[in-house]
Amino acid sequence: MIGAIAGDIIGSVYERGRIKTKDFPLLSPRCHFTDDTVLTIAVAQAILTDGDYLRAVRQFGRRYPHAGYGSAFKDWLWAEYPAPYNSWGNGSAMRVSPVGWAFSTVEEVLLEAARTAEITHNHPEGVKGAQATALAVFLARTTRDKELIRREVSARFGYDLSRTVDDIRPTYHFDVSCQGTVPEAIIAFLDSTSYEDAVRNAVSLGGDGDTLACITGGIAEAFYGPVPEFIRERVRVCLTEDLWEVTDSFCRRIGV
Repeated sequence: MIGAIAGDIIGSVYERGRIKTKDFPLLSPRCHFTDDTVLTIAVAQAILTDGDYLRAVRQFGRRYPHAGYGSAFKDWLWAEYPAPYNSWGNGSAMRVSPVGWAFSTVEEVLLEAARTAEITHNHPEGVKGAQATALAVFLARTTRDKELIRREVSARFGYDLSRTVDDIRPTYHFDVSCQGTVPEAIIAFLDSTSYEDAVRNAVSLGGDGDTLACITGGIAEAFYGPVPEFIRERVRVCLTEDLWEVTDSFCRRIGV
């Protein structure tokens, strides 16, 4: 989970100022957490407590109203009677990584990932993006087998994971859809040699930098192990006390 948050923080500088290179300062002084972090932590809080994803996401979203949410999500966040709005956006995938850590079977992971998505992103592509991301995290931590991850995610969700980062980068552009974000983020992990290399791959695609790096970072941490201490410390410094408290509690609960 810290890997996902760190990816968001690292990529935050490049959400608007997009780049096409892996050669960039990993932790710029301008790095900050965004909505990706807030909602990832909200999902973790729901898992730690009562499993009510809608309540937790609204609670944390309202606590941090200026974190960078999309307009449709903002409307949902402040609605008197919130209802899912058929979104296929990558917001369902960027917040789901705690599910891949917390549950112990593929079936549970897929069910809970769908539950986290459907409170807002009930379009089939929105649900699929969350499930694919959570499954990749789960398989990364339980099998440590990249080719199995590639096969399983491709077979279940129809994503083309045969490409490489170098194939994607030249023509890739900013894309907020699950179908245009999740496969590329998974490939950024599959093509990597370390946590840092995975995040650099994701940012270098020149797309939705914080969300790509958040998704990739969550999978990479599950595969490579705990993020380097200097990155973890930067996460601790960037987060507010309440966000860090949930993050630390979740990590202690699952033993990472």
